[in-house]
Amino acid sequence: MNTTPEQVLDFWFRELDSALWFRATPALDADIRRRFETTCKQALAGQLTHWRRDAAGCLALVIVLDQFPLNMYRGTAESFAGEALAREIAAHAIARGFDAQLDAAQKAFLYMPYMHSEEPADQDRSVALFEAAGLEDNVKWARHHRDIVRRFGRFPHRNAILGRASTEEEAAWLGSAEGYQG
Repeated sequence: MNTTPEQVLDFWFRELDSALWFRATPALDADIRRRFETTCKQALAGQLTHWRRDAAGCLALVIVLDQFPLNMYRGTAESFAGEALAREIAAHAIARGFDAQLDAAQKAFLYMPYMHSEEPADQDRSVALFEAAGLEDNVKWARHHRDIVRRFGRFPHRNAILGRASTEEEAAWLGSAEGYQG
């Protein structure tokens, strides 16, 4: 059975407790993998491009490519495999005004791939998008992510997962109360 955009959105926005969006559990990670791994692989392979026709489809693709891998492949490089494609789909949706059709929570997830990027221009776009939408809590986190990328040129908390050596400054930051380990 093929997953539909509506099934992805129903799961993420109605079935799942929003408290788990950023505080996942091993059980949730396993459930997302069981239910949506095939869909994620199809999206990565370009087999779901027909979902890009409308706001719901674009949003579902972004969640499948940007959020689900963080759960399904937690702690591995594969968890970041869909980020670039998710940004491409978000840009497509924004260019067509699809974001104007979304509620605040949905809009936040459409914009999230920019916050996850290690590219400074994407970080600036993240802050601008969240500010323009009036999503103040997201603005706070977007600025935080942007500041990390501005300081280090990347997210140091990804270094071990991606096999990158941390600089002394990154290691000190990671070991501090300020460091983000997520």
